[in-house]
Amino acid sequence: MKQLLQLKVNGEEYEVFAEPWKTLVEVLREELGITAAKESCNTGNCGACTVLLDGKAVKGCLVLASQARGHDVMTLEGLSNGDGLHPIQQAFIDHFAVQCGFCTSGMILSAKALLDENKDPTEDDVRKAIAGNLCRCTGYKKIVEAILVAAEAMKQEA
Repeated sequence: MKQLLQLKVNGEEYEVFAEPWKTLVEVLREELGITAAKESCNTGNCGACTVLLDGKAVKGCLVLASQARGHDVMTLEGLSNGDGLHPIQQAFIDHFAVQCGFCTSGMILSAKALLDENKDPTEDDVRKAIAGNLCRCTGYKKIVEAILVAAEAMKQEA
């Protein structure tokens, strides 16, 4: 039996009917049409479904949509403000940290969670923050470089 869910996603309030067993990533994609978070392993291992829940990176396949009630959910679609890209998004483009793109949303949101807490991360900090996100294309070097560059850019903006 479907239940009414009131969710705040990317600063907007939504009301949706969904089965109680639906995960957050399923509701985002299937009911709200917010598709940057990807369904992949459905076991929490790959990180393609990563979203921010109250600013913390979580696996959307491991969180029931009903658990997101009363919390702020952010997806990649909510990251940029206005017409420009967020510094993390721009750094990923500038430093060729994107290949197939399947992991990119989760990587960027994991990086955002890190940089919101740690304005001056080390390479080791970055690697730990993205450890739950698998990339089968880049080998992580360019991703780590992009996040470190984004950290510097964000410090300059502050």
